[in-house]
Amino acid sequence: MAAQKRRVLLVVTGLSPQVVTETLYALAVQRKPAWIPQELRLVTTAEGAERARLTLLDRKAGWFHRMRREYRLPEMKFDASCIRVVRDAEGRPLADIRTAPDNMAAADFLLREIRSITRDPRAELHVSIAGGRKTMGFFAGYALSLCGRPQDVLSHVLVDPPFESHPGFFYPTRAPHVIHTPPPESRPLDASQARVTLAEIPFVRLRELLERGAGEEDGGFAEAVNAVQREVSPTLSFDCTRGAVRASGMDVRMRPAELAFYAMIARAAKEGHGVPCPSGGEDEPLARAFLAEYERCAGSRDIERTRKALKKGMDREYFLERASRVNKALREALGEARAYAYQIHPAGRRMETEYRLGLDPESIHFANEEKSAGRLIR
Repeated sequence: MAAQKRRVLLVVTGLSPQVVTETLYALAVQRKPAWIPQELRLVTTAEGAERARLTLLDRKAGWFHRMRREYRLPEMKFDASCIRVVRDAEGRPLADIRTAPDNMAAADFLLREIRSITRDPRAELHVSIAGGRKTMGFFAGYALSLCGRPQDVLSHVLVDPPFESHPGFFYPTRAPHVIHTPPPESRPLDASQARVTLAEIPFVRLRELLERGAGEEDGGFAEAVNAVQREVSPTLSFDCTRGAVRASGMDVRMRPAELAFYAMIARAAKEGHGVPCPSGGEDEPLARAFLAEYERCAGSRDIERTRKALKKGMDREYFLERASRVNKALREALGEARAYAYQIHPAGRRMETEYRLGLDPESIHFANEEKSAGRLIR
């Protein structure tokens, strides 16, 4: 038996709780077929939460319950616990979002809310960004882009003037309902004649990249963006004097011989070419290029032994063994999927094979070096 779907509507608001009922009206009443949530969540500031509680949640006078009764909508979970107040780094409720730290707190908060819902495979999440400050809407949309799945939707609700932002308008009523424009005009309006439009917003779903980049961690908004950025634009950094290499922002442990071999292949990739694998015999220029990298690597105490082993050049078996060990170290550190972008790959016919990296040359970096080593003799 298939698991029952869980429909969640998350609305970002500021001082206009009307966005909640306007969005719900567009989804549950106007849309065909209707999309009726089982649960509503409201993300707002401390003052926005108080306004929502007073205008929406009273069982008799609250506009949420009035609309539900008027249009005979089913029970939905929407009470004071569903109103989530953005908090600062010290856990204090924010009255407004004005400073840079406030903005980052809002971004982290929205990411946590959206991440918690999208972790449930049964959940269908609809996020409305019609209310609140522009940065709140941006962060909500971006958080959904980071976490969203095929079933999740992003939207903005549009209301025609003069009903737009009217403090007395909450949804188009079934029967005529008179409200008035603000003084001094105080013109009467019929709320039943209002038009509400739900505009769905296409967005790029980056969830797979986030999971590859950050795994199951619960980092903040900035950490999540950086994790995805590493996956979108892989970077490879060598600090050979420390015997270190970083891929996808993670340290990869390698023995000096493997690090030197990887650096040799990376230097060639940075210059836009691959490194030919010896097809027969021993390749002296290749051995010299490899040993030059070996001397740069910290901890390469056995350089003399390696120099003796390669005094006649590097043969095919030695080359392929180093490439295999590099790729294994990358898989163990990064996992199979993420490691692929950084691994050494063959290209060409069997006996004329070049080994190269698929990375953009601009994404390969060597610390504390003004220029790369001389180009390999080919």
